[in-house]
Amino acid sequence: MLKLLVIEDHALVREGLVRLLAQLGDGVVMRERADFESALTVLESEDEFDLILLDLALPGVDGFVGLDILRRRFPTVPVVVVSAFDDPPTVRRVMHLGASGFIPKSFSGQEVLDAVRRVLAGDLFHPPGTHSGARLDDAIPLPPSGAGISPGELGLTDRQTQVLALMVRGHSNRDIAERLGLSEGTVKIHVTAIFKALGVGSRTQALVAVTRYGIDFGQAL
Repeated sequence: MLKLLVIEDHALVREGLVRLLAQLGDGVVMRERADFESALTVLESEDEFDLILLDLALPGVDGFVGLDILRRRFPTVPVVVVSAFDDPPTVRRVMHLGASGFIPKSFSGQEVLDAVRRVLAGDLFHPPGTHSGARLDDAIPLPPSGAGISPGELGLTDRQTQVLALMVRGHSNRDIAERLGLSEGTVKIHVTAIFKALGVGSRTQALVAVTRYGIDFGQAL
């Protein structure tokens, strides 16, 4: 018998997930909550769950913080994030925080079921192109809790981090090249890699991503 908890504030989405996940087999026990606090109450008061499905955009709590709390307080229960924000930085951050999977809300019902079955079988699941295959035993250790994200979590090298930090300050590729002792062509290569890591296509979008994810440059420069 499987026991699953869906944490999702939008009633239609939540009810749809509950109906869909009931198709996993006979005797599936479903619990659903619209907010994080009541979900914690259920987790603390009932027998152990086999899986938690968590929306990132919940009222009253940052989804990343909520994920971190779940992984620390209920480390034996796999958590799968279900979110409309399926850009590469979000997926990477979710997986680095210890999620067992990431399911975009754009997935079909069958794709959701297939993803959940893979997690229940012990695999880590993520959208194609965001990570290489892995098992739960290979999961990345949990980093300290915090509001920001390090450039390394996005796959940025030290040099790319320096370039991005200067971009945020409004420097042109030529200025960045002079400051870092690089050719302008090399800077352009780094900028292209940065855009790919952030899942964006322009400097403006990159600056928005930096703000959205609270990227911490530390002592980059």
